Amino acid sequence: MWMDHRAAEQAARITSTGHSVLSRVGGVMSPEMQPPKLLWLKENLKESCWNKASHFFDLPDFLSWKATGSLTRSLCTLVCKWTYCPPKGWDASFWTSIGLEDLTENNFSKIGNVTCSPGSPLGDGLTLEAAADLGLDPGTAVGASLIDAHAGGLGVIGADVKGFQLPCEGQPITTRMAMICGTSSCHMAISEQPLFVPGVWGPCLSAMVPDVWLNEGGQSVTGRLIDHMVKGHAAYAQLQEKALQSAGDDFYSYLNSHLHRMSSSCSAVDLLGSSLHVWPDFHGNRSPLADPALKGMVVGLSLSQTLDDLALLYLATIQALALGTRHILEAMKEAGHDIKTIFLCGGLSKNSLFVQTHANATGLPVVLPEQTEAVLVGAAVLGACASHDHGTIQEAMAKMAKVGKVVEPDHSLQRFYQRKYQVFRSLVAHQREYQALMNT
Repeated sequence: MWMDHRAAEQAARITSTGHSVLSRVGGVMSPEMQPPKLLWLKENLKESCWNKASHFFDLPDFLSWKATGSLTRSLCTLVCKWTYCPPKGWDASFWTSIGLEDLTENNFSKIGNVTCSPGSPLGDGLTLEAAADLGLDPGTAVGASLIDAHAGGLGVIGADVKGFQLPCEGQPITTRMAMICGTSSCHMAISEQPLFVPGVWGPCLSAMVPDVWLNEGGQSVTGRLIDHMVKGHAAYAQLQEKALQSAGDDFYSYLNSHLHRMSSSCSAVDLLGSSLHVWPDFHGNRSPLADPALKGMVVGLSLSQTLDDLALLYLATIQALALGTRHILEAMKEAGHDIKTIFLCGGLSKNSLFVQTHANATGLPVVLPEQTEAVLVGAAVLGACASHDHGTIQEAMAKMAKVGKVVEPDHSLQRFYQRKYQVFRSLVAHQREYQALMNT
């Protein structure tokens, strides 16, 4: 599981090698990537797992192997999470330097020595066994896979934006960032030439859209953090009761309405977050600081634990996540990206407060897809290419991804979020100062 950080110590050791492949993962090896997880398996489960394994798969490649019997790996998984770099391929010196030289044997057969671009047809399609399991016809085309977030990127980023008065209209697709938000968030930016962004994964060639480079920022917990903050609050039981009484609203819809009622004395809900500030790295920072040891912070608490206090903590958490996106965008822009519009999908795209706050905090318009399950659209793009219903990924995503709604930023809040962002950046500086004091 990507969210399993038990290999943090192995990741730190890999980073300390300073190997050149680290330049393609933002300079720091994350415990969410596969080399540290593989090293953990070798060091902790050598007899029961490591010595017995014939193949090690990323989940998307495991699924395509089960479906087709093909050992061909997707460039998406290998490039983004395994340090594979086309056209050269694997760097044997890296695996040797971290103590996994046994994976280089037989031309890297255990981790994959045949690769292809996402959407390429695999094998002869579904095997008889897989077809029976799925209730589909044998031979049904199966496209080489994408990681779920990358599929979401395909499901939104290529949409035709004519007529929506967006700043990315008439501009290259590289002016768009796909943001896939659920348990965690992934921030996908593409470029014609490789761009190296400190603390951000990539550049990865053909990892999402063929023949272009991908940088992937992200936050390790977003939806998971919102749940943690809300469900752990003393007023959570009261919130559940109120939401049930309010026409069966889910409690996040109820909280959004409750905040609007609280803001009747000020011009915007956002301003309610003036004196409560959150640093959202309760599970470490994926990017752009690439520091899994960072912790969460909340500043501005009182003894009060009312429903109003819960709503304010919920708001401050969403604002912190949006400012984290701004932090990632800032790092990408400094490295050469020119992002003008955010294309957002995933479970949190259904939360209007989350979406509007991201527009307000970043100052960029946010595009929501017509089909809310954009990850499934991206998966369908792969199938459409594998079955030759479309000739290329670019053609398929342009026809299958559609704009649903555009959320514009409230520019009157620009100064508020500039001040809020200064506090946000100060929080992590203070945390590191405190760590240094205590580690002296």
